[in-house]
This record gives sequence, structure tokens and C-alpha cells, in this order.
Amino acid sequence: MNNKKIEECSIMKRIMLVCAAGMSTSLLVTKMEKAAEAQGLESDIFAVSASEADSKLEDASKPVDVLLLGPQVRFMKNQFETKLASTGIPVDVIDMKDYGMMNGEAVLTTALNLMK
Repeated sequence: MNNKKIEECSIMKRIMLVCAAGMSTSLLVTKMEKAAEAQGLESDIFAVSASEADSKLEDASKPVDVLLLGPQVRFMKNQFETKLASTGIPVDVIDMKDYGMMNGEAVLTTALNLMK
């Protein structure tokens, strides 16, 4: 990562992961936090169940910068894109291989690229 990219990413980033129950993604959150720390990035990465996602997105005191869906809820992508179209919050599905391997670094990179 060059200095310009590090500067762009140095502001606190809030990354929300959405999965079916909010449980299976917690390990991935931990791995992403470690990857962010290793890169010197200030971040707030958290996982919620699909049923909790709306209330988290409505909390204006803690705005979300990017929303990533677990592969098991990929069918919700259009729904979230429509909901968030006016906010500019990017939405994408976590790569199934990265999710399965719990590759926190790769998923973090995906999130950062979506925020550019």
C-alpha cells in the first residue's frame, strides 16, 4: 500500500458484515480486525444478523461506510442496494472462497476498495 492509500484509509472506517444469524461471521470480523491493525488502519468492523441490519443502518450516530453480505445471504444484495441507493453506502457479497477460508485480509481489502 502506498502512502496515499494509507492516508485515504486512515480515517475510521465502519464495516458491517451481514450474515444469517450474525454468528458465523464473528471469526471473520476478528481476522479482519487483525489485518486492519497490521496495516495501521483505524476501523470498526462488526457482524449482525440480517434481521438486525436495518436498525444498525438507521443509527445515524454510527454511520456505516460499507456493507458486506455473507455468501449465505447473497440473495439480499438487491434489497440492500435498493435501500442504500440514496446513501452512497456500497454493498457487495463476500467472496465465498475468502469467507470459507476466513481470509480477513482479503475481505478487508474488498471493503476498502469498495469505499474508494
